[in-house]
Amino acid sequence: MTPSPSPVPGETLACLRAQLEGVLVGKPDQVRLALIALLARGHLLIEDVPGVGKTTLAQGLARSLGCTFQRIQFTSDLLPSDIIGVNVFNPQAGTFEFKPGPLFAHIVLADEINRTSPKTQSCLLEAMNEAQVSLDHRTHPLPRPFMVIATQNPLEYHGTHPLPESQMDRFLMRIHIGYPAAEAERRIVTGEAGGVLPDLPPVLSAAEVCRLQEAADLVQVDPALVGYVMSITQATRTSDTFALGASPRAARALFRAAQAAALLAGRSYCVPDDVKGLTIPALAHRLLPSARGEAAGGAESALRTLLEGIPVP
Repeated sequence: MTPSPSPVPGETLACLRAQLEGVLVGKPDQVRLALIALLARGHLLIEDVPGVGKTTLAQGLARSLGCTFQRIQFTSDLLPSDIIGVNVFNPQAGTFEFKPGPLFAHIVLADEINRTSPKTQSCLLEAMNEAQVSLDHRTHPLPRPFMVIATQNPLEYHGTHPLPESQMDRFLMRIHIGYPAAEAERRIVTGEAGGVLPDLPPVLSAAEVCRLQEAADLVQVDPALVGYVMSITQATRTSDTFALGASPRAARALFRAAQAAALLAGRSYCVPDDVKGLTIPALAHRLLPSARGEAAGGAESALRTLLEGIPVP
């Protein structure tokens, strides 16, 4: 009996996207950006007020992928071992055994990440950059795919520790969800939409996600678009509106995000809008505005103005 053919990536991703849009009602752009981060093997920082769907998006993504999911509530007394795990002595075997912590999941929600100490925040650096953790001179690989979705409240700063630039640079993108439109909120309030997380069927397995990530790596990027990416990042380094410009890691992140956006759109090649449309979410959180940049409205506003002055290929 001939097995039925597997769905093509475009069809599968369309199903996944539609399912998530049914969970996070009225926010198709945010769903799209979350999927781009996943396909690009990146991590996502969601900065917004409580109650707008940050946790819902993370849980919906994990359930739709059939992947393991762990939520870590970051607090002031949280220790690195609470996240990574510990080595426990086994008296019967006479050896230490590693007991993995909640970080060992495919999708990890780091809720209110700025409420824990810098020491605990820093334990995520190796995990986010190399998909592994080191403990007592031993390296433990994390499951693949591996994605950290972190949240923080941009308005409440009491008892918080702002993420350092080195950690902000580990996030592929930062997004804002925002309040829903009136009709979408009415559907949420009346229960007509949302609240279906336990019933979500998995659309993709972990292995299929890894194959899609590999497919994103093969998306063609014209040399002119590579030059466009470099022009954007170099402009942030020379502009007097920024005290800290985009790093080479930032340029690489924008490149990978553009490839993932093309795959999600069903294309095997990138177009200029893939790069331009992702510049703000991929770069703004990595930049430090100067006094002039702050006067211009902050990093996002200054970057948007700078972007308009760079020729599009």
